[in-house]
Amino acid sequence: MNTVILKFGGTSVADAQSRSIAIDRVLRERAGGAQPVVVVSAMGRAPAPYATDTLLDLTVQRGTPNADLLASCGETIAAAVFAGELEQRGVAAQALNGAQAGIITGDQFGDARIRRVDPARILGVLERGAVPVVAGFQGTTEDGLSTTLGRGGTDLTAIALGYALEAERVDIYTDVSGVMTGDPRRIEGAHPIESATFEEMAELAEHGAKVMHHKAADLAHRTATRYAIKGLHGGEGTVVDDSVERDQPVTGVTASGRVTWIRAIRGDIEDQRRRMQVELQMFARLADAGISIDQVTINQAGVMFVVQGDRGSEIRSLLGDLNLAVRVREGCSKLSVVGAGMRGTPGVVHRIVTALSNANVEIIHTTDSNITVSVLVPSADAQRAEQAVHDEFHLAQRSGVKEPA
Repeated sequence: MNTVILKFGGTSVADAQSRSIAIDRVLRERAGGAQPVVVVSAMGRAPAPYATDTLLDLTVQRGTPNADLLASCGETIAAAVFAGELEQRGVAAQALNGAQAGIITGDQFGDARIRRVDPARILGVLERGAVPVVAGFQGTTEDGLSTTLGRGGTDLTAIALGYALEAERVDIYTDVSGVMTGDPRRIEGAHPIESATFEEMAELAEHGAKVMHHKAADLAHRTATRYAIKGLHGGEGTVVDDSVERDQPVTGVTASGRVTWIRAIRGDIEDQRRRMQVELQMFARLADAGISIDQVTINQAGVMFVVQGDRGSEIRSLLGDLNLAVRVREGCSKLSVVGAGMRGTPGVVHRIVTALSNANVEIIHTTDSNITVSVLVPSADAQRAEQAVHDEFHLAQRSGVKEPA
């Protein structure tokens, strides 16, 4: 089967006019000989009546079977409406919820992990010439309880179905024209990236780019599932696969929200084993409290890491009785500079540091991986830092893609 997955986000199905444009795209795929599988988000955003956040406001219980059943209604409604409008346009269509579409998950309600996909029913719909319209963001446990996949989980549904159905491609339609070199609301000269590698997109999504759900980008990376992120109206966007080769080190810049930087300095402990035990106690307490840590550095100067939000008092209270001097700094942001081209390229960190220094932005902490350099800066200076790095690597003037030989 020449199968393609077409995922439409909440703004793309929010009203009849937008849904008509989305349906036009489905019809165009069918006219070209493809067999489309549609995946939809809930219609619109709060306070729209069927938006996920609007539904969740009806309960105080989150992360429970009841809350997940409630939250899944938005996408189910959208799937039924979209399928009905397809049929009004003369195309047979079948709406399916997550369970009917074969999305089997674990029981982490509110943020379930997909265990497997059984595409038998979707294949049956395709074989009779109809268009499956799948409610994204949801699945079912082995014993039949409804689950949801976490914020932005419709992207994850689309990638999982693309892999399970061995689709030719997955098109993620949204209200922006693809992945950007930076946030256009914050960075002058930011523009869409024509192509990105799986690894680049996974890093950008993980570090704060909102255009793609980070779990979906990670799944696509692990399964080599080719996809594109496109604007609904223009149809242009970013192709994500591993065919692109970079001729410049940096592809994009993104920044997180507010985080707290912690530095835990060991007390007067000479015995190395005892020092390690204190550090292990610290990490165990953080884990038991459900606190996720990032940008971890361990060296002779102590242990440094960041946590989401302004949580200095909470961290001090949690670790206060250990033999550690705990220093905290709230009001920070993590600036992440991503690019497959920086692997093996000297001087990237020097250029980042120089750009931030020239912009008079304080560098609080840094970490790096093969294709990402993350720099902690004061939140008040984050926008200036993003612009400085974006300008330093001339991201507004180039595509950054080397044509295949």
